[in-house]
Amino acid sequence: MQLSEMHFSEEASRKLSQLKRRTGLTPNILARIGFCISLENPALPDPADYEGTGYINIKRHVLTGYYDPLFVALMKERCHQDGQPEEEWATQFKAHMNRGVLLLHKKLKSLDDLWLILPPAMRKSEAVADE
Repeated sequence: MQLSEMHFSEEASRKLSQLKRRTGLTPNILARIGFCISLENPALPDPADYEGTGYINIKRHVLTGYYDPLFVALMKERCHQDGQPEEEWATQFKAHMNRGVLLLHKKLKSLDDLWLILPPAMRKSEAVADE
């Protein structure tokens, strides 16, 4: 997948800035979480919804970090499930990153809300481990 830098849309850039203020987390971490939320959504994101470039651009090695192979594998699997050709992988990656930020923004009002984003089974097992 050829993508050296992620250009977030204007709206996603604004939402990332707001999320950073709310949580103290960096935009690359927030975008990673959002990406996973977007992949969980069965609807295919429309890349046209995320055209244009906002003020947040993140180099791919910063965005995905050590986990780049995992993010690429997740994207490839999702594209296969959606019937997307290989030529669309980078476009879909951008669409999922942007949509994920917007979805995360709706769910995350503070750092404490991260707990609520976890699947219920994980929240239960963590609660048991704390006891």
